[in-house]
Amino acid sequence: MTLPPPSLEHLCDLAVTIAAPVEVGHTPAGLRRMIPITGGTVTGPRLNGKVLAGGADFQLILGEGTQAHLDARYVIELDDGSRVFVQNTALRVASLENSQRIMQGQPVNTDEVYFRCQPKLEATTPAWAWLNESQFIGTGRRAPDGVFLSFYRVL
Repeated sequence: MTLPPPSLEHLCDLAVTIAAPVEVGHTPAGLRRMIPITGGTVTGPRLNGKVLAGGADFQLILGEGTQAHLDARYVIELDDGSRVFVQNTALRVASLENSQRIMQGQPVNTDEVYFRCQPKLEATTPAWAWLNESQFIGTGRRAPDGVFLSFYRVL
């Protein structure tokens, strides 16, 4: 018996600012890069606040550059002062040409890039405990000056 698909509730949109990539280099696992997170904003129907500086997106680039496996870790400070730890794993797939443009900080047509994520949110206060008890998914877009994400709660 097939169960009905879950529905989604829009949680928030993030505009994350970043610094220049730190090129780690080629390892046995693939090309490693680290993108420092310098801040950002969080706006939406359920969460509002800011992304604190000090996080990073650790990337593993595979498929001759066409696949980016992302592991971003950062902290959101909500408008009420509460803090939420975010670990967001993602997969970004693009053509070799678009992947090279992204890695060089150039704009690409977002319709040609698959960018989906699975954020895990850890709240620090009882008012936000429901974040610890929910699953989330999201979509993303890489721009030359940052990353734009939309998070959804799976109901």
